[in-house]
Amino acid sequence: MSAASCLLTEDQFLCSICLDVFTDPVTLSCGHNFCQNCITEHWDDNGRYRCPKCNKMFSRRPKLKINTVLKKMSAQFRQSAQQKSREVPCDVCTGTKVKALKSCLVCLVSYCETHLEPHLTVSVLKRHQLMDPVENLEDRMCEKHDKLLELFCKNDQRCVCVLCSVTDHKTHDVVPLREEYEGKKAELGKTETEIQQMIQKRRVKIEELKHSVELSDENADREIAEGVGVFTILLETVQRNLNGLIDSVKEKQEKTKKQAEGFIRELEQEISELEKRCAEVEKLSRSEDHLQLLQTFTSLNSAPPTKDWTEVRVHPPSYEGTVVRAVKQLEETISEQMKKLICEVELKRVQQYEVDVTLDPDTANPWLILSDDGKQVYDDDVEQDLPDKPERFDLYFYVLSNQSFSSGRFYYEVQVKGKTDWTLGVARESINRKGEIKLSPKNGFWTIWLRNENEFKALAGPPVCLSLQSGTEKVGVFVDYEEGRVSFYDVDAAALIYSFTGCSFTEKIYLVFGPGSNDDGKNSAPLIISPVGHTK
Repeated sequence: MSAASCLLTEDQFLCSICLDVFTDPVTLSCGHNFCQNCITEHWDDNGRYRCPKCNKMFSRRPKLKINTVLKKMSAQFRQSAQQKSREVPCDVCTGTKVKALKSCLVCLVSYCETHLEPHLTVSVLKRHQLMDPVENLEDRMCEKHDKLLELFCKNDQRCVCVLCSVTDHKTHDVVPLREEYEGKKAELGKTETEIQQMIQKRRVKIEELKHSVELSDENADREIAEGVGVFTILLETVQRNLNGLIDSVKEKQEKTKKQAEGFIRELEQEISELEKRCAEVEKLSRSEDHLQLLQTFTSLNSAPPTKDWTEVRVHPPSYEGTVVRAVKQLEETISEQMKKLICEVELKRVQQYEVDVTLDPDTANPWLILSDDGKQVYDDDVEQDLPDKPERFDLYFYVLSNQSFSSGRFYYEVQVKGKTDWTLGVARESINRKGEIKLSPKNGFWTIWLRNENEFKALAGPPVCLSLQSGTEKVGVFVDYEEGRVSFYDVDAAALIYSFTGCSFTEKIYLVFGPGSNDDGKNSAPLIISPVGHTK
């Protein structure tokens, strides 16, 4: 194939329409070849199916099939042509030029492997500077002195010859071309490294931007899903209230209708009786039987007993205000539902900031018992013999977390089921841990507590009484360090209990756990740090 293709000329691989090497060549029945797109467009433009080369007319549009052999040969020809266009020919070869192997900067001639041999064997020629083959060697000669450009003027930043260095560039800083080449090559290496670093930074930035878009998409999808859920519930509420309004109106309507129908049935019954009596009286009045008339006169002379309908009325029910009352009721229902839904959405959002929390035994009051995994704490009515470390609470039944936080947002949940006394919240690192302690933001504590089973307070300044939901079993705590917010949630009811806002956090903060005293077994249940059960 290679030998055969060498005998083929360039014209045999050119499409006569685009005048370029064939792309997806097709062969018509007349034997002429064209690019598939070229002949297709030619026929589309002319509306007639004729060979552009021999003008042969086809009665119907020929079905075109790619000539795979010609396609392969065209590809090889294109590749060969491109390769030849990059080759530098030997300047010594006569006839067919062979590819040059080296160019001589002294002779200013490019040599193929055969003609290069003297430069590799003859001692005089071996001193000549050889390089990879290049075209236009004359461009490497000084136009003024016809000498090789082998020096570089740093002042003028240009290549010069030996004569230039002692004439026009006599006082300039002139160095050998190779020396400047090495310097510039080093600079290029540095530049390449810098560019590669710039490329890498931009690739990192692209990944960062893509990640941002992915996060945006995830957030958008989540927000839409939450919105659909919330509005679906609200729409269902509206529909229920509308159905209630319709049922209420229809109930009144049906009651009125049944009352009227009852009266109508009674009236129709009386009319029937009266019509019957009327017929009997008429019949008797026509009778010529004196005896019969006198015997039945008394019983037929008066109308049958009937109801006095004078005061009987069917009063249409008043619907005035029905819609207004229904709307007010809907407004109240939606208002309550909105509060609950908003809290559910908020709780679901803060639950994304879940952190793993464990208790620090070095801070625990000696009366407190900690589980081996550091997730539970309770009072067992037994004081332990523990070293009185500076960080340990000595009077109050408190323990801090191992983890501290000095930035960002975090959330955790604590089970309080079965307890009558407990304290939860956060505290700054520098709090007092010895003797009397007053829990308040002023003293570095942001906490809520339950005392005596029903005394529920947020220990702000002053304390705020809270409403404890019946059956509260799990409390969620969310902290936004930068915003200065500490929020407490009833997890099962998906309700906000209380929020400290405008808190000033200037140091590390720790989590505070107070299980309360055992109280003769009434408060023996432990506080348990629980895995976050994400709100659905």
